[in-house]
Amino acid sequence: MNPQLVYLTQTDTTVGFVSQNAAALAKAKKRDPRQPFLICVDTFTKQKRFSRTPKKFKKLVRRSQKTTFIYPNKKAIRVVLNTPHHKFLKAFDYMYSSSANESNKSFDLKYAVKQADIIVEDERGFYEGSASRMLKLGKSKKTKLR
Repeated sequence: MNPQLVYLTQTDTTVGFVSQNAAALAKAKKRDPRQPFLICVDTFTKQKRFSRTPKKFKKLVRRSQKTTFIYPNKKAIRVVLNTPHHKFLKAFDYMYSSSANESNKSFDLKYAVKQADIIVEDERGFYEGSASRMLKLGKSKKTKLR
């Protein structure tokens, strides 16, 4: 598995680009490379390597599905469980993830296919679903961002 590649895949929420290389992902999306990406992992053990969950929110994080959490260290992480996308993520340590569209534009399959190095399509095909919920966690307070 080449960490420089950009994959086009159906994630657990919507069709997206995923890669272990944030710069390659930024280039595919035509967006500022300094803007951080969401990190997807397939286990809570891997999530712990990126950020510590505040004690008050451990149960919330464990039980949430299709939810991205922004932790106090400013990292946006989503743990993907029990979906076909989870099976894809198992092959990697982590993946940076973003929707498969040009920055600030709507989804276009032709554009997405052109930008991806590898296309991973399963029985679901590609469909534009709703984005994951996003919650920002502080030490004692949570804020809903979307």
